[in-house]
Amino acid sequence: MGMNVAIDGPAGAGKSTIAKEVAKELGYIYVDTGAMYRAIALYLIRNGVKAEENELISEKCKEADVTIEYVDGKQVVFLNGEDVNGFIRTEEVGSMASSSSTNQDVRKRLLGLQRELAEKNDVIMDGRDIGTNILPNAQAKIYLTASIEVRAKRRYDELVAKGMECDYEEIKKEIAIRDERDMNREIAPLRQAKDAVLLDSSELSVEEVKERMIQIIKSKIEK
Repeated sequence: MGMNVAIDGPAGAGKSTIAKEVAKELGYIYVDTGAMYRAIALYLIRNGVKAEENELISEKCKEADVTIEYVDGKQVVFLNGEDVNGFIRTEEVGSMASSSSTNQDVRKRLLGLQRELAEKNDVIMDGRDIGTNILPNAQAKIYLTASIEVRAKRRYDELVAKGMECDYEEIKKEIAIRDERDMNREIAPLRQAKDAVLLDSSELSVEEVKERMIQIIKSKIEK
């Protein structure tokens, strides 16, 4: 097994942003499991499947072939051969991913690929249940969080910077709903692993969070 780093935490905590930077600095492969679930969600949306249609989700997800390749050091997510990096970051896809990720068949479909990547490479993997379920034997586990107000503001600023119209209170409400759903789902709910280091980024810059995360990982490597 390679060196495995598991990063868990709620929506908007900055997991993907930080994990990418840390992976680049340490020379690890970054695996964004959320992007894989978003690709499944995109397929479901494109095929008219609704979040509450659990049986149909189980059926249709079998048609979605999700793979990851690394092009010039960048993770590219393919859905049935199509590069979907530019389509999976919308609020609609995120909401569907939060719902469909509770489906056992969706999770089974992606679990094998995620573990295979971790077995063959030094990886940093982020998501909701990496340290508790997908990589329970990861050498380093970090639970990255921030207050809901900070997470909503970050998301608001991100969307505004892209020229999109949005409402802070609506974003905050949606994040609260996703937190509730992720933490209380029956299958692999979001929670801090017992051996994970808690890292609250509410009052920290991206650079400060990155440096603290690298310190945590290096301390685990040295043991």
